[in-house]
Amino acid sequence: MNIEKLEKYLEEIGEKSFRIKQIRKAVFCDGVSSFEEISTLSKELRNRLDENFKILSFVTESILEAKDGQSVKALLELVDGNFLETVLISPKPGDWSVCVSTQVGCAMGCRFCATGKMGFKRDLTAEEITDQVLFWRQYLKTRKDSKLTDIVYMGMGEPFNNWENVSESIEILINKDLFAFGSRSISVSTSGIAEGIEKLATEFPQVNLAISLHFANDKKRDEFMPVNKKDNLESLKIALQKYFQKTKRKVFMEYILLEEINDTKEDAQELAQYLKSIGNTHLLHVNLIRYNTTAGDLQSSSGNRTHKFKEYLLLDGINATIRKSLGEEIQGACGQLAGVRN
Repeated sequence: MNIEKLEKYLEEIGEKSFRIKQIRKAVFCDGVSSFEEISTLSKELRNRLDENFKILSFVTESILEAKDGQSVKALLELVDGNFLETVLISPKPGDWSVCVSTQVGCAMGCRFCATGKMGFKRDLTAEEITDQVLFWRQYLKTRKDSKLTDIVYMGMGEPFNNWENVSESIEILINKDLFAFGSRSISVSTSGIAEGIEKLATEFPQVNLAISLHFANDKKRDEFMPVNKKDNLESLKIALQKYFQKTKRKVFMEYILLEEINDTKEDAQELAQYLKSIGNTHLLHVNLIRYNTTAGDLQSSSGNRTHKFKEYLLLDGINATIRKSLGEEIQGACGQLAGVRN
């Protein structure tokens, strides 16, 4: 919801300033889905707001819930007819994280990602980004003892390719009069845009950073991640070194394991050597991720190879965990969002 536009409208029709505070609380904290639900407003005002404003900037096409109850995916139609997907995951009972999209499609073209195969269609506005959080807050109203705890910019799109809107959306999310999330409950994931990493460190030093690394070899990374041709491993290393100088914050290195492509002992040793070359290895944490099937001939590494890879890293002094994959059943796991009707 565009709160600034709403505030201006209330001023124009002569409403007192406390009305906006009532609306802010109802929409951003209580998760109302229509102005009609805000009983503190007069019926006349509720009707006028419903006629002139929409709380959400999209309509729901479909919602898919996983059988295990730990993930939910929504397909949302924007006003121009484009679609986006957003996911809600529960890493532990009662706590939920929103995976927000920042673009319709993606220009990065990573071979293992369904979104990349869509190509780029357009950027999402700050309102369309934050409305995804509003949408899930409304959804969770029906679930007792459930709350939104974290926001992760890991959905469709490359956040740093839409930084103007992404940065504005972060400001809205941390605004104490609106969503009031703490900066440390927000994470931004990038395919490795060096300039964007430096911007994040400067503008939001307390927001978490995750890097979709996946390869510690420029030749392989070039083949699977076109971003590496512009921002190769050396430029990424320099950006991270600058990031550590400014923030002293932990960085999560995402690593999708692909059978016999990047999951050998040599690959693990190459990864460890690269991370050590960055320095501050105590601030680098590798998340080993199961490859979630999309179209193509790529295969996820076996459980045995995944555990061996982790052991190789640990023996080399690199912090690493195998991240539990949520949402694959509903095509809502990492790399599976495609913005299409099921």
